[in-house]
Amino acid sequence: MADSVVLDPVDLDILRLLQNDARTTYRDLAAQVGVAPSTCLDRVTRLRRSGVILGHQLRLDPARMGRGLEALLSVQVRPHRRELIGPFVERVRALPESRALFHLAGPDDYLVHVAVTGTADLQRLVIDEFTSRREVARVETRLIFQQWECGPLLPPSSTPVSTSASSPLSPSVSGG
Repeated sequence: MADSVVLDPVDLDILRLLQNDARTTYRDLAAQVGVAPSTCLDRVTRLRRSGVILGHQLRLDPARMGRGLEALLSVQVRPHRRELIGPFVERVRALPESRALFHLAGPDDYLVHVAVTGTADLQRLVIDEFTSRREVARVETRLIFQQWECGPLLPPSSTPVSTSASSPLSPSVSGG
C-alpha cells in the first residue's frame, strides 16, 4: 500500500468542483477555492499521483448515439470460479453495448449496465452474449426508464481525512 493522502478543505473543494465540471481551468478552479493557480495545479497533480483522481471521462447521451434503450442485467455465473470469471469479465467489457460492470455479493454475481437500440437488440444481446455462455446460469433484465446524476463523491466527513491507496482488487480506470 502507498502512503496515505491527507485531504484538507481546499483539496475537498477542488475535488467537488472538478467532479461537477472536469473542464474547469486551473485559473478558475484556483479562484473558486482561494489559492494561486500554481498551487491549484500542484494540488491536482498530487491528487492524480496519489490515486485520488483516477481520470476524466466524457459522458455521452446513449439515445443520441442510437442506443435509446438502457437496461440492467443481473447475471449469475456458475460455477463462480476464477478461471471462468476472468474470461467472462473480459468478454462483457468488450461488448459495445456494455456501459458498466459490477461484481456483486448476494444472489447475483454481476450487474451489467447496457445500452441498446431497442427491445429486439436487447433480446439478441441477452440470448447471444449472455445465456449462450456455459458459465451463465441466469440473467434477469430490468429496463431503465430514467437516470439521475448524483452529487460529487466526498469523504464521509468534512474534516481533513486520510485515504489509503486503492486495493489490488480496484478496477482499472483509464483517463488522464
